[in-house]
Amino acid sequence: MSLDRAEAPDPYDILPPVPAFTLTSTDVTDGRPLDELFAHTSAGGKNLSPQLAWSGFPAETRGFAVTCFDPDAPTGSGFWHWVLVNLPASTTELPRGVDPLPDDAFCVRNDYGERTYGGSAPPPGDRPHRYVFAVHAIDVDKLEVPAEATPAYVGFNLAFHTLARATVRPTFQVKA
Repeated sequence: MSLDRAEAPDPYDILPPVPAFTLTSTDVTDGRPLDELFAHTSAGGKNLSPQLAWSGFPAETRGFAVTCFDPDAPTGSGFWHWVLVNLPASTTELPRGVDPLPDDAFCVRNDYGERTYGGSAPPPGDRPHRYVFAVHAIDVDKLEVPAEATPAYVGFNLAFHTLARATVRPTFQVKA
C-alpha cells in the first residue's frame, strides 16, 4: 500500500547553492531504478554500495565526503543510508562494495545504526523512493567529526566546508 503524502523536497534544494561537478557510475543512473544488489538485505538485496567516480571538482579541494539520503522515507526527517567522511583529495572513485575504506576515511552510523553503507529498503508497496548519492568536495583535509557523530552533525559540518557537490538520484521500490 502506498503511503499518501506529498513528495519531500530534495535536500540540496533547500541548502545554500554550491557549484556542481561530475559524478558517474557503472551501477546507478539518475532517475532509474537501483539494482537489487544495492538494496538492503531486508528488501532482498545484497547491500553493496555502488561504484562511483567523480571529476571536475575545484582545484582547491582537500578532501571528500560521500552520502546517500532518502528524502522520501516516511519519517519526517528522511533516512540516511551512507555517510562516508575524510576521503583524501586523491580519491576520485569508489569501487562497488568498497572495502576497506581508503586511508583515514570512515563511516558514521547510518539510520540502520550501522557504520557502513545501508541499501535501499522502502516500505513494500510504497511509491518509488529517491536515493540522493552525493559527493561533497570539501575545503579541509578532514572534517573534525567523531566516529560517533550523527548524519545530521556531519551534514551541518559539510554545510560550512563544501566547495562543490556532485549528485546522482536513482530510485527504488519494493513491490507489495
